[in-house]
Amino acid sequence: MKRISLRSCRDISALILAREDRALGWPERVAIRLHFMICAACPRFERQVLTMRGALDLWRSYRDDGDT
Repeated sequence: MKRISLRSCRDISALILAREDRALGWPERVAIRLHFMICAACPRFERQVLTMRGALDLWRSYRDDGDT
């Protein structure tokens, strides 16, 4: 059985960004959740990424409506 170890903030931020491009496996999702329990900065980073994604989605829809 594979042991789940706590990852660094650098690893977790890379996973948060990778989640934008691909589906994460369950060990990666568990690693993020465990890390969030002990770190205050990484959940803030995740919220910032989600905010940027939402803003980009709004910008894309604005650009698409004006181009037609």
